[in-house]
Amino acid sequence: MILFADPREQQVWATVHAMNLAWTRGNTNDLEHYFHPRMLALTASENLRRDGAAACVAGWKAFAQACPVKEWREIDPVVRLFGDAAVVSYYYKIDFLRDGRNVKAGGRDMFFLVCENGHWWIVGDHFSGYPG
Repeated sequence: MILFADPREQQVWATVHAMNLAWTRGNTNDLEHYFHPRMLALTASENLRRDGAAACVAGWKAFAQACPVKEWREIDPVVRLFGDAAVVSYYYKIDFLRDGRNVKAGGRDMFFLVCENGHWWIVGDHFSGYPG
């Protein structure tokens, strides 16, 4: 478990980490507890952004169903607070099955969150593999 000195940073990280556990373990319906209704996401595999929680949940769900995750690891997370907003960045390693083949990949992720009524919501995500 990764610990942060600031309790609010810990809450933000706990939100992102729990969301990642949900989709990587096939519990994609739980994503609605983390994705803000007006969330936006840019993904490494699509030209157009995903707009709204429903579209984002559908995208994560489609990946999780098509490519079962065998291993997921978050590396070197950083949390920055800006009042009731936060930015989270970390690197990741993922091992999953695609068309019966094992795929190992890595990349970086950046999430944007807001705190509304004491609940941290993910409002934006942008992730990609490493360049090159």
